[in-house]
Amino acid sequence: MPTLPWTTPNPPRPDTTHAYVMASRFEVRSLKDVPRFFLKSLAAWRQVRTAPGALGASLVARPLQRTFLTLSAWEDRDALYAYARAEPHRSIMTGLRSTMRDSTFTFWEAPVEQLPIGWDDARRRLDAAQTPH
Repeated sequence: MPTLPWTTPNPPRPDTTHAYVMASRFEVRSLKDVPRFFLKSLAAWRQVRTAPGALGASLVARPLQRTFLTLSAWEDRDALYAYARAEPHRSIMTGLRSTMRDSTFTFWEAPVEQLPIGWDDARRRLDAAQTPH
């Protein structure tokens, strides 16, 4: 299971007490979609590493299960949304929609002292957020 470990693009500002955290799970429709999704996710990963307000991020790829998980922490919701609207992330989201079978998102706040967020906590929250099919 390839994992890009937690990286910290920006330290929290001294007045930042809580991080806005997002975890996501994406499942592509077929194995033939995996390489394209993985390559695009690496472009988004590079963007996170320079995004204003990004406090940390990690990515887990499960290619044989056609599943990708992301975990990121931000100074606030506005920083996350600015990243999502910026290029290349915006075009990546639009371009990959046709390859998606399912996606799940969950958001919460955590004290900055708890960074980095653990994958066990993120998976538990994603499982709780996933809607039955």
